[in-house]
Parts: sequence; C-alpha cells; structure tokens
Amino acid sequence: MVQVKAYGPELVSLALAQWAEEQGVLLEFIKPGKLTQNAFIERFNRTYRTAILDFYLFRTLNEAREITEHWLAEYNSERPHESLNNPTPEECRLMAENPEVSKSAWN
Repeated sequence: MVQVKAYGPELVSLALAQWAEEQGVLLEFIKPGKLTQNAFIERFNRTYRTAILDFYLFRTLNEAREITEHWLAEYNSERPHESLNNPTPEECRLMAENPEVSKSAWN
C-alpha cells in the first residue's frame, strides 16, 4: 500500500480515486487551508512551479523531463539552501556521510 498525502484540484477527481482503488493506493488528503501539514512538499512545489512550470511551455513530456532533470541537478548540487544554513543539499549529504568533513566545514 502506498499513501499519497495531498490536497488540490488535480488530486480530487473520480478518475484518480478509481485508479487508486484499483492499484491499492490509499489517498489521504490534508485539510483544506492547512498547508503546514505538508509544508516541505508545498515549498518544493512552489519553488518548482516558479522556476520551471511558470517559465517554460513544454512541447513534449521528454522535454519536461530533461529540463526538470537539469533543474534538479542544479537545485541539489549548485544552489545554496537557506533552510540548510546555505550549503547545497549535496554538501549536506557529504557532510553527513563523512563526520570529519562535517566538523571542519562548520568551524
């Protein structure tokens, strides 16, 4: 069983409900107006919409995938994240994997 926690017009259709039941997916919706119940993904979705969806008009699904893959690579390895005290997610991952690097990086 897979759980999907979301709320939005794109996820409230009868077709989705039927598909989920057929696939054994449990749909669990956050309360309307309570975006803090899913704050991390809401923030990511807003960032993705601003950087990609509002900026490009895709001609094909492959074009959308290619642009998204490039953006994700940049997002995770080149773009500092304020919520992480400004290293990139990749830098945080490396510091977590190697505590000695982590100690010297923060001093």
